[in-house]
Amino acid sequence: MVRSVKPKTPPELSLKRGATPVLKRPSIMTGAVIPTWGWPPEEDRVETIFERLAAVMPEPKTELNFHNPYTLVVAVALSAQATDVSVNKATDRLFEAADTPEKMLALGEAGLVPYIASIGLYRGKARNVIALSRIVLEQYGGEVPLTREALQSLPGVGRKTASVVLNELGIEAAIAVDTHVFRVSHRLGLANAPTPDKVEAQLFKVVPDAFLPKAHHWLILHGRYTCTARKPNCPGCLISDLCPSRAGLMALT
Repeated sequence: MVRSVKPKTPPELSLKRGATPVLKRPSIMTGAVIPTWGWPPEEDRVETIFERLAAVMPEPKTELNFHNPYTLVVAVALSAQATDVSVNKATDRLFEAADTPEKMLALGEAGLVPYIASIGLYRGKARNVIALSRIVLEQYGGEVPLTREALQSLPGVGRKTASVVLNELGIEAAIAVDTHVFRVSHRLGLANAPTPDKVEAQLFKVVPDAFLPKAHHWLILHGRYTCTARKPNCPGCLISDLCPSRAGLMALT
């Protein structure tokens, strides 16, 4: 019997000596197959990654337009499976007409639909926005509740949406794991878990405390503009020398 021999992992791609990545594409991912690295990563490398991201993005913010906590919740809820650009185009007009629960309920579902029809899944989102607006008005006096439990009880507001809201408003150092955070975390070896919730748990264990409040934004923006799904800009990446996936990703550019 001839025994097959596994090819050795190049040293420059190993997070730990002898670590061999497993290639896969989780369902949340789009674009190139990525390696799943051994975990946890080296503390010094992780700290350097966030030091560099902080140096070029000292005050990262969401790219969704909003005026108050209520419009932030609505904008984030509308952004599910949609781009921030498309949501902003819709909400720029919508929030001129309805930027409070009272005004949104007066608009009604039928009146809301024309504003957001350009966004994916707009009918279901319209129902949720009207339903959450009614709850905020009737149960919370028109003020958005700013605890995780209360937020996640609102229609159309899951863990990720609540995390974005709490983080953006400076209430909780939350990390909302969307497709960008998931992809970048795996490529950098910050996480290797197969689901967003598990990736979030891993990130909380490895991201230094000082960087936790803004880690969510740094990873999203890096994934949106540099470490993109199909053609990552590795030559222009300020942390490419710290990326264990660099050799494989360079082949895509």
